[in-house]
Formats: sequence, C-alpha cells, structure tokens
Amino acid sequence: MVVGDVTTGTDVLVIGGGPAGYAAAIRAGQLDLDVTLVEKDAYGGTCLNHGCIPSKALITATDVAHEARHAEEMGIHADPAVDMAGMVDWKDGVVDQLTSGVEKLCKANGVSLMEGTAKFADENSVRVSHGGEGQGSESVDFEHAIVATGSRPIQIPGFDFADEPVLSSKDALSLGSVPESLVIVGAGYIGMELAGVYAKLGTDVTVVEMLDEMLPAYPDDLARPVAQRAEELGIDFHFGYSASEWQDLGDGIRVVAEPADAVASDGGAEAVEADPIELDTEKVLVAVGRQPVSDTLDIEAAGIETDDRGFIPTDDRGRTNVDHIHAVGDVAGEPMLAHKGMYEGETVAEVIAGEPAAIDYQAMPAVVFTDPEIATVGMTEDEVDDAGFEPLVGKFPFRASGRALTTGHADGFVKVVADEESGFLLGASVVGPEASELLGELGLAVELGATVEDVSSTIHAHPTLSESVMEAAANALDQAIHTLNR
Repeated sequence: MVVGDVTTGTDVLVIGGGPAGYAAAIRAGQLDLDVTLVEKDAYGGTCLNHGCIPSKALITATDVAHEARHAEEMGIHADPAVDMAGMVDWKDGVVDQLTSGVEKLCKANGVSLMEGTAKFADENSVRVSHGGEGQGSESVDFEHAIVATGSRPIQIPGFDFADEPVLSSKDALSLGSVPESLVIVGAGYIGMELAGVYAKLGTDVTVVEMLDEMLPAYPDDLARPVAQRAEELGIDFHFGYSASEWQDLGDGIRVVAEPADAVASDGGAEAVEADPIELDTEKVLVAVGRQPVSDTLDIEAAGIETDDRGFIPTDDRGRTNVDHIHAVGDVAGEPMLAHKGMYEGETVAEVIAGEPAAIDYQAMPAVVFTDPEIATVGMTEDEVDDAGFEPLVGKFPFRASGRALTTGHADGFVKVVADEESGFLLGASVVGPEASELLGELGLAVELGATVEDVSSTIHAHPTLSESVMEAAANALDQAIHTLNR
C-alpha cells in the first residue's frame, strides 16, 4: 500500500538521532516545546551504534583477555581463549540496551519520533522519505530546525569500503573472527585505539601514517607512553607513507604505500626517489578521519552555508547563517566529540526556548582510549603561553603512585597548567591508568575557576589514582610530598 503524502508541523525539528540530536530533542521536550526527531537509521547515531560505545566494549573485553595472559607477576597463570563472535555478540547487546534506552527517553520527554530521510524543501520545511518503494513521504513544517546529521568515515582513493577486505571503523567493530594480520591506514585516535584492540587479540598489526608521528593532535609527552606501549605490543609503524592501492593475492591482499609527498591530491602517484612499500595482510582498515554529513540534506534549498570541508558554521548559540536553523555535533565542526555534540544540543534547545544560554568550550574534555589512555581538558601549556599568561606547571608521575603500582599500570603522569600570577587552573592532561575517569575532577576545577591551591589542599582518599591530581597541583606550588618538586 502506498502511504499518501501528508503535512505536519512542529516547533522544533531535529534532523539526526545521534548524541547531539537526541540531547537537543530531549532538552527541548523538557522545556515544553513541540519536538519532532527524524532519524534514518538507529537512534544513538554513530557514537552509540558504530563508534564510542561498541569500541569501548571491545577495548574492555580485549583488555580482560590480555590482562589474564600477562598476570604472571601477580602469580596468576592463565591463557583464555577468545571467541570473537561471542565478544561481538556481547558488544551488540550493550549497544541494543542503550539504543532502546534512547528511544524510550525521547518518548518519555514528549518527543515525536519519525523514521526516514529528511531533505530541506525550503527554509521552513523538510521532506521526509520513509524507507523503500511504496512507503511514501511527508512534509514537516517547522519554526526552528536543528541539523545534527553527524559524520561518516573518510574514504581514500583506491580503498572502497564496499570491498570485503577494506574495513571502515564500523566494520572493524563487528568482525566474526580475529584476523591474522591487519594494516591500519592512519595513526590518529581511531586507528590507534583499534590497533591496540587487535594487537591484544593476537593480530599482526601494521600502521601506515602519512605524517611523521602518531596521534598528531596531541603533544609529544602525551603520545610518547602510547608509542612505547605500542612497541611492546608488537605494532609496526611506517611513518611518512600514504596508502595508494591494494591488490588481491587470492589468499590475502597487498597494500601499497607511497612516500607521503609522492601522493597527489587526486590519488595519483608522482615519481620521487623514495621507494614504495608493499605490505601483505589479511585486511586493511582505513582510519584517516571523518567528514561531516551535510551533502545529503539539500541544504541549499534552505540557504544554509557550509565551509570548504562541508561543515556548517555556527555562532555561539548554534545558529547557522539562517537564524532559525541551528547545527550541532560533528556536522557543525571539530572537534568531533559526542559529549561536545550533546552539550551543543542541550544549549541550542535552551536558546530556542528563550533561555539566556550560549556555547562555551572553556572546559571541553577529550579522551583517547589507547593503552595507556590520554585525557585533556582546557588549555595546553603552549596555549596558555600564547594567550599571554605565564604558565605554572605541575606534574606527577604514576610511578610514584602506590595505587597505580598495585594495578600493574604505572606509565604516564598527571599534568596541570595554571596562570602563575593568579593560580587559576587553565588546563590539565593525563596519560595513564583510568585517565578518562580522572579527567572529570580536573574539568570541574577548570570550569569553576579553581586554583592549583584549591586542588592541592583538597584531601584525596589514599590509596587512589585521584591522589595524583592533588600531587600534580601541589607540585606546581613546590609542595608535592611523593615526588621531587620543580
């Protein structure tokens, strides 16, 4: 049966049901606005279904197996067998539980859910197509719209995700068996997280990176412990190379990589003195970044502008160049972080409701779930210096932490950066065990304008990893007890 075309109206139309979109919809519902959320796939978006949550589930599972295999120093001897299919099933169960939770929360907050693909008809309406042939479509008129369509993995020339041996990050989270070998193109956070997962599962992992370092978005002192751990895990690296093609060998594939300065923007290779490298492998994972999904919405029909990378520029209230149309999350610009999108979504909902809200990234955290983890918030030491402040730095190594030593993971440190004159904490970074969990306290300190003295004089329970935060702040004041002061 063909569903006839209908027209509905709403105060707020949210396009995209990922973290940014569902947070915006739920908050708008809490503010008594009439809200419609359009989602073409699964509620929760990439983060919940194909990114943050499933990747952390696999990281946790592989860490359990790896820890058991390497606990001889603690007097534990075990060699657990890994059932990859079972691991993926467990991961999928976690995802399903959270996905259904998002849908229930939306409904409980009065959000009308609509499944389909939305395209702008003009600046006040969209056309929503429902599924396949015969499913029909409908028009939705809106007073305000929030674009929250997220991002997708970048494909590079010569590597099509439709080809079975070529994996996207989404594909790499749902393999039915552990590959014997894997080439990963890209040493950013996605590539390095998955490199750790598969190396711990016993895969022979090789990483190809066009730059001369891993995790180029992070300072060397934070990336160095990750590099050392990667070497211990047997991960091989080829820096300064760009993957140009793959060849089918019948029983595997061969990845060809050219020197990075030899790969032209159109994907073709130019002659240079350095030789290409050939890497035989079972599969290749392309993890060179993500790009905004703004090209499927017919945004030109609404007059919405994008930059040269496809991002939708916004002001501090999330407004695009069309005042009543907002953009949040990955599609609105970097950094592409789920919690950034959720924060933007909630803030924009409040703006639409007439609340005195504005977006402020002063205490925006970021975490890389490598081994060891990296976590940052606020400004770096260089950024503090560039802003005209005199940096006051404190640092505490986990090797001086009794609790870190009892976990068997004592690589890394906590680092705080403050303004020397006022003592206000402006930023912090952690690399080491449970860095992601330690960051919350530091983010709160930055957000509230705490000083290093406030943090150092707060009694922390012993023995805990969080003591390292207190000790780092004390070190900035030359008052640390368990490490030498500056």
